[in-house]
Amino acid sequence: MDIAVLPEASLDGYASPELDFDLTRFAEPLDGPACRALSDLARRHGCHLAGSWVERSADRCFNAMTVFDPDGTRVAHYRKRHPWYPERWATPGDGAAAVFTVAGLRVTLAICFDVHFLANEAARELDQADVLLFPSAWVDEDGDGRAEVLPPLARAFDVAIVNANWGPGVPRVRGQGGSRILGPDGQLLAVSCGELRVDAELLGKGRTRH
Repeated sequence: MDIAVLPEASLDGYASPELDFDLTRFAEPLDGPACRALSDLARRHGCHLAGSWVERSADRCFNAMTVFDPDGTRVAHYRKRHPWYPERWATPGDGAAAVFTVAGLRVTLAICFDVHFLANEAARELDQADVLLFPSAWVDEDGDGRAEVLPPLARAFDVAIVNANWGPGVPRVRGQGGSRILGPDGQLLAVSCGELRVDAELLGKGRTRH
């Protein structure tokens, strides 16, 4: 395995059983325990590891994501640019997503609600990338909007999408589960149906197989 992607806010949980969305009590600096734990996991398993967590910087909190390489070195740091409406605790990130290399593939990042803005705001990064890492805590009142949103994005930018979504839990919310990997043609390569892990082999733009 070259890279593992964890769901959005998986280290803390996206909401409490009482539907409290305020995650500020979990916030910590970039060199805090969460990132040290992610770094250690990447090193112990010898892979790149992408994890979403709650970052505190001065008096602001961010829905953040970091990627560590097999040596435990941080290679990417991203702050969610478009916090979802209940994320009133989160400051919008103002930096572009990194584009970095994993096993010969160019990789970029986005978190959940960001996906609705990527075509306009991250076209350059997506054009450069072979793979979009996309952790989410997806919420849908009816159906699964990812089936409508992700395939056109993959086709438009010839990019594979690795979506790690939050699993069923308490509270039970429509949209949980169904982590998936799409090829650059928008076709599903793998989707989780009850299991917690989904895998596929990605070979770059226009060259993807199971």
